[in-house]
Amino acid sequence: MHKSKHPATICLHEGYQATGNDPLIMPIYQTSTFVFESCEFGGECFSGEQNGNIYTRLGNPNFHAVEAKIAALEGAEAAVLTSSGMGAIAATLWTLLSSGDHLIAAKTIYGCTFSLFSHHLSRFGIEVEFIDFNDLAQLKNALKSNTKAIFFETPANPDLSIYDIRQISTIAHQYNSEIQVIIDNTFATPILQQPIKLGADIVVHSATKALNGHSDIISGVVVGKAELMQRIQMEGIKDLTGAVPSPHDASLLLRGLKTLSIRVKAQNEQTMRIASALENHPAVEKVIFPGLSSHPQHELATQQMTGFGNIISFNIKGGFDAAKRMLNSVELCALAVSLGCVHTLIQHPASMTHSSYSAEELANAGIANNLIRISIGLEDYEDIWSDLNQALNYSQI
Repeated sequence: MHKSKHPATICLHEGYQATGNDPLIMPIYQTSTFVFESCEFGGECFSGEQNGNIYTRLGNPNFHAVEAKIAALEGAEAAVLTSSGMGAIAATLWTLLSSGDHLIAAKTIYGCTFSLFSHHLSRFGIEVEFIDFNDLAQLKNALKSNTKAIFFETPANPDLSIYDIRQISTIAHQYNSEIQVIIDNTFATPILQQPIKLGADIVVHSATKALNGHSDIISGVVVGKAELMQRIQMEGIKDLTGAVPSPHDASLLLRGLKTLSIRVKAQNEQTMRIASALENHPAVEKVIFPGLSSHPQHELATQQMTGFGNIISFNIKGGFDAAKRMLNSVELCALAVSLGCVHTLIQHPASMTHSSYSAEELANAGIANNLIRISIGLEDYEDIWSDLNQALNYSQI
């Protein structure tokens, strides 16, 4: 089939296309191993001369279908599926980095990513430096001869900072073309942002989130050039982490991806409405959403994104006590971590997703105790707002 340039069509057709008497929906290849037609063929598969399936830790038809779909959506050569978003990040970095190498990372990132970078990579002799990527002078000053990779999220979790992918990639590659610029694109999804087309080298996702969209699997994916993805598959996944998904989870992800485009667009539309309503609520101190003109990087977001996503962060008046009262009084919205799914989820970053940060690190990252993060789902706008409104009002009692 000719590859469509339209994301909605890619979501449905890329990776698996039924022909003849094939099943419309791809079967689940629930197997650990595959039979070789001959000893010679098996040896050629192991040597790389043949592309046959060997063992599900090394690949599976369900994985290949998902990988082809996500690579096409990101405008990349290839992708590799992992068992979680952290599996994707760990497999990538363990493939790229060695003792003595230098990693530059954004100071505000997902809590578990921050924990890996700040508490564990140093145990293996890897230097990690956290900076504000909106200050390009900091980036230029941080680059060193042993810098091997740059990592950031945009929009960032949970403060929704937007970073200039094109400028950051240009600065890094002008300094050393071998530096790998890695973007976590989980919040934006490839429907709204394609970092590789803006100059990045590698994209990672927690596919648990919007890519799947139904909160019923844990999965991750790495996207980039085919040769590097092969290395990450055979080194970072096969040998270093073993972060391999199951065929059943891959099948559920393949199903979720079919509606990604329409879900993202619908959620993006009503998130804008919710953000505007929050901005006018007397209990709200500040709303952080890239789609609002009040966001400090609003113009940059309009340049490198085609929409602003379904995540809103906001500071509530009354501090941590008010935040707790609000979170404990929501009824329709689910008090739960994760994001990007069809249900509206609300949580408290400082004590939940970013609890691995110390008090000083939270302050440095701009994550206050009165900050609340909400992921807008597909419930009716009026019902979501009614629930948030009553909870906000109760928070001020």
